[in-house]
Amino acid sequence: MTKISENMRKGYYTQKQLLSMNFAHLGTNVLISKKASIYLPEKISIGSNVRIDDFCLLVGNIYIGNYVHIAAFTGLHASIGSIFIDDYSTLSSQVTIYSASDDYSGKSMTNSIIPEEFKNVISDEIKIGRHVIVGTGSTIIPNSIIPDGVAIGAMSLVNRQLDPWIIYAGIPCHKIRDRDKNILNIEREFLSKEIQK
Repeated sequence: MTKISENMRKGYYTQKQLLSMNFAHLGTNVLISKKASIYLPEKISIGSNVRIDDFCLLVGNIYIGNYVHIAAFTGLHASIGSIFIDDYSTLSSQVTIYSASDDYSGKSMTNSIIPEEFKNVISDEIKIGRHVIVGTGSTIIPNSIIPDGVAIGAMSLVNRQLDPWIIYAGIPCHKIRDRDKNILNIEREFLSKEIQK
């Protein structure tokens, strides 16, 4: 992970503080901003070399792999359903991911204050593969699968399963073009240098 200054490090929890939060799993070299909000940490697994920046919100059943960056003001909402983010992926600032949503049809009531018996909540897993980047201000809703190598342009809506190694953008997102797989060669080079350390 990129080195950060000692002054900047003061804005993140120490390893001891993170361990006291009782995450389901916590890897090494994890930086979580003291300004982030973490709810139900016992349901959250975090790999190694992960950075979570200011004003992020993490709630519920969340799995974060290794070498993942979650930028400022991003929200991961998984109190129902679950969110999986695999290795080497990036969520730019202000990305919002919902593993559950109210039924907007009018056939049931909505919002979290209403008892469950009067609602029809739609929930599912959200899966984000390896080497995925999601652009700023994008939203991902239930039933979305973003496989390896996908890039999502800024301000996009993901509402379905996408194809691997494609660049998408728009509301809802659509294919822009194929994405270069050279990342995989760079990953091998990166890992060989990491092993030598």
